[in-house]
Amino acid sequence: MTSPPDPGPPRPATFEDLVAEGASVPTDGWDFSWFEGRATEARPSWGYAVSMAGRLGRASAVLDVQTGGGEVLDFALSRLADATTGQATTRATAQSTTETTAPAATAPKPPLLTVATEGWPPNVAKATALLRPRGVAVVAAAEDDPLPFADGAFDLVVSRHPVRPHWEEIARVLQPGGTYFAQHIGPNSVFELVEYFLGPQPEGVRSARHPDRERADAEAAGLDVVGLRAERLRVEFHDIGAVVHFLRKVVWMVPGFTVEAYEPRLRELHERIRADGPFVAHSTRHLFDARKPG
Repeated sequence: MTSPPDPGPPRPATFEDLVAEGASVPTDGWDFSWFEGRATEARPSWGYAVSMAGRLGRASAVLDVQTGGGEVLDFALSRLADATTGQATTRATAQSTTETTAPAATAPKPPLLTVATEGWPPNVAKATALLRPRGVAVVAAAEDDPLPFADGAFDLVVSRHPVRPHWEEIARVLQPGGTYFAQHIGPNSVFELVEYFLGPQPEGVRSARHPDRERADAEAAGLDVVGLRAERLRVEFHDIGAVVHFLRKVVWMVPGFTVEAYEPRLRELHERIRADGPFVAHSTRHLFDARKPG
């Protein structure tokens, strides 16, 4: 009995196949695992989600603004829970062996109250399902609306990649001495891709989200900026399906993006990636740490 002929290496996916795949993947939440092997982005050196977990362990009432699908808050709470369990085990072991332990007040512990807001209905549902088991209430609130909470309700407000920080509202809901700890998208982020589709953008658009401007706005709202770090990070798109999914998911990059409207440019970019390798862009991020005087 003869073996079937060797089919050889797999045929590369066609433009139509890749675009159809990128156009069909759900875009709710901020889980980017679908991009694995298809697009990469370097991460900021400060490790925001891990740092957030440390802040949560020292707070009593926390608000996560524009939580998306709740993935970052869920990770931070999970990390905090692991740390808390680990310290509890260490204390129990130490007590059983008469070892000296650190004062209990230094141990991290979950906040007494954790609330999140989100404005996009599919994300509200996803975040609720993910965060409810952790005791987190998800409140539907449009990005431009006032925060639906009392003055001074929180000692920590966090946010990862808010569309636009509303500094007056953040300052209002923070109690005196409270902290705003967030990772923001910076100016010109992935603009190599934006300008590939839209052409050169005016300086006012390019300089939006600048950390110096945000510092001034935060200070005008009454906050003291105690830390501000910025980094520029390499992004690679390895196929046109990843480009399509990215532009569908991050809708403010190319407003009104559809495959039909940009089909010629997408096809040109597909051929460019096939010939020259990944399309390279650069994201910008800044870590914002501000406090309300108390």
